[in-house]
Amino acid sequence: MVWQANEKSSAATSAQLARGAAVYAEACASCHGANLEGQPDWRSPRPDGRLPAPPHDETGHTWHHSDRILLDIMTRGTAAVVGGNYESNMPGFGDTYSEEDLRAVLAWLKTQWPERERAYQAQISAGED
Repeated sequence: MVWQANEKSSAATSAQLARGAAVYAEACASCHGANLEGQPDWRSPRPDGRLPAPPHDETGHTWHHSDRILLDIMTRGTAAVVGGNYESNMPGFGDTYSEEDLRAVLAWLKTQWPERERAYQAQISAGED
């Protein structure tokens, strides 16, 4: 399933942000870090050829991607989105969490970014409408 950005993704409610923080803590923090710091040496492949989990703060590249791409990765997993025999430890969570839950995680992540990164990411997401 390919996700489309919509107006709901840019106008987060406090309940949505609380849900996003909770789902992040449950499903994402074990790899991406409780403080969004990612795993050490995240740019260097491990012996199995797979990259460690990147940070989701401004030091990573999450904010370089549109809502559509990020939600697709969260739903189907990185390997399914990238294709071409790419291997990743990032699973898809579409069978575990609802679209609403995954959008909540993304909304919460955005609140953790500085304004410059939020503005850049909003611009590329708007370009996909």
